[in-house]
Amino acid sequence: MSRSLEGRTAIVTGAGHSVGLAVARQLYDRGANVMFADSDEAALNNEMARFEDDGRARSFSADMSQRLSMANLLSATIDAFDRVDMLVNAHRLLKADDPLDTSGDALEEMLRQNLLAGLRLSQIVAKRMILQNEDAEPDGMAGAIVNMTTLAAQRPHPELLAYSIASAAQDQATRALALALAPHRIRVNSVAFGSVMTTELKCTLKEHPELRDGIIRGTPMGRIAESEELADAVLYLVGDGAGFVTGQIVNVDGGRSLLDPVQAAMF
Repeated sequence: MSRSLEGRTAIVTGAGHSVGLAVARQLYDRGANVMFADSDEAALNNEMARFEDDGRARSFSADMSQRLSMANLLSATIDAFDRVDMLVNAHRLLKADDPLDTSGDALEEMLRQNLLAGLRLSQIVAKRMILQNEDAEPDGMAGAIVNMTTLAAQRPHPELLAYSIASAAQDQATRALALALAPHRIRVNSVAFGSVMTTELKCTLKEHPELRDGIIRGTPMGRIAESEELADAVLYLVGDGAGFVTGQIVNVDGGRSLLDPVQAAMF
């Protein structure tokens, strides 16, 4: 985990808050050039203020579900750092929905934000990785892509129908893209999380403190994860130590995915 990423460049979406922010900070701390990308411009500006002007941290604010924004993000990264070696798709949108409501657009929104945005960005970034590594040594890696996903793909919730479907589709996209890009020496993996102490969860627990006991009861390790713990998993997957790992969905969930619903209620 202490290996340096000096000289490499990463794009991290969702880097204004929580998990994405923790990932971007840790990549920077390991020596990487990092493009912090998020739709929240104020959050990005606040984060950039903590870095000295050493040229290794830049920010880009736009709606990451728009094709033009993706192209502009890649262009801004190349302009700043000349290359891109790592992509972390940490942007996610969570919304509850009525599973019997046929009039809403929850499924379309979840697919657009949590599947298509990351998939399309991965495709254009992968093309750049291939291009910039045409003359590289054949045994070296050309790039690494990591998606953030959730246990909703494996354990759907009735009030998160659209979110669960989009998460499952993202897992399959990770596997399919890993196969497609393996001949180009680009690895693609996902980190799947359960409950993480994000800003959103803190607000939810403040309003509904009774939920904390349920979350902890359903997690064998008996606590809620911190964003930095997911960032640690991402650092492994983008690093040289995971050079033979691709197409994997790595659960960082305190054992939660090991329990069936009956066990979770009794644990």
